[in-house]
Amino acid sequence: MTIKEHTVTTPGQGKKNNPKRRGLLYQMRKYKIAYAFIAPAVLVMLLVHLIPSAQAIYMSFLDLNTSTLLQYLRAPFVGLQHYQHILKGLISGEGDSLIRNLTQAIKNSFIFLFWVQGGTLVFGLILALLLNRDFRGRGLARTLVLLPWVVPTFVVGIIWQFIWLQKGGLANRILFNWLHVVDKPVSWLLLKNARTALIIPAIWSGVPFMTVMLLSALQVVPDDLYEAASMDGATSWQKFRHITLPFLKPVIVINMMFGIVFNFFGFGPYNIAVSLFSSDKLGRFVNLLTIAIVQQTFNNQLYGYGAAASVLMMVVALIFVGIWYRLFRSSMVSE
Repeated sequence: MTIKEHTVTTPGQGKKNNPKRRGLLYQMRKYKIAYAFIAPAVLVMLLVHLIPSAQAIYMSFLDLNTSTLLQYLRAPFVGLQHYQHILKGLISGEGDSLIRNLTQAIKNSFIFLFWVQGGTLVFGLILALLLNRDFRGRGLARTLVLLPWVVPTFVVGIIWQFIWLQKGGLANRILFNWLHVVDKPVSWLLLKNARTALIIPAIWSGVPFMTVMLLSALQVVPDDLYEAASMDGATSWQKFRHITLPFLKPVIVINMMFGIVFNFFGFGPYNIAVSLFSSDKLGRFVNLLTIAIVQQTFNNQLYGYGAAASVLMMVVALIFVGIWYRLFRSSMVSE
């Protein structure tokens, strides 16, 4: 026989301790100091993110262009006309020059994303594994690997612009003058070579952050697991697959998600491309999605149309993050 302990509750105590009955006002009164500290950050978020986003959504319903710019938010209301034009053109594959430009930019963005994310992960993993070893000067090497990451994206483009110069550039000096790999200096910033000239700086800029994140995950792997695996006769590949990789998986999943959002929807690649080619009027091989939207919004002065394209891009990004989280939610926790 078991004896059940009963607690004596005063009238109304159960109602008071019920979490469901504790509303926002109760929480704010109880933790008023904490809410007072986060209030400035919330206010800044409202001013910097939510209000401009709401304004952009409203602008996407307006025929806001050069002729109606002075009217601003009182420009003619066109409803979903911009969205219908963009979606119909993208789905059917037909449309005017604006749609063809967006279609080309989306294709280029997928190619750019594939190579940048793949290269960032591979080189970041290799560097993390090397820097996790015990060698003289390891601290200095870990510090130096961060240098490309702290360089602003505009500066990254300028640095690599000098590297890719046809005459006197470091790349052609190595390949043509020193190694004699190519027959003549390569025009890196023209035609198909421009795609490579944009992808490599993006990888160079993204590898340090991936390296540091993976290295931090490697620091928590117990050495006892490797010792036990060695005693059982496990190979280096088996150790990596069954011990190292499970600890790295959460970091890889999260960083890949942020990297996809940054490289496909973000303005980092735009900054690199504009400073690398000294213009935002790029060729058909490096015209990325954000670049195409900026061109349509500001160069063509179609502000309502550009706002609609930006809102669609934001919605797609939110859907992607939600799907990614649902698919890899279990992988975000170390096994």
